[in-house]
Amino acid sequence: MKEIRLGRVLVGNRHKRGITQDELAAYLGVSKAAVSKWETGVSHS
Repeated sequence: MKEIRLGRVLVGNRHKRGITQDELAAYLGVSKAAVSKWETGVSHS
């Protein structure tokens, strides 16, 4: 199975659209910290 690099996809598309982490977080109804964790791949479940 191919590995998906979600963080890179998120950052690339967010930058392409000129959206900040805060704006994306507000749109999705999550915290900015959550968006940051997704983008960096840091998660402590």
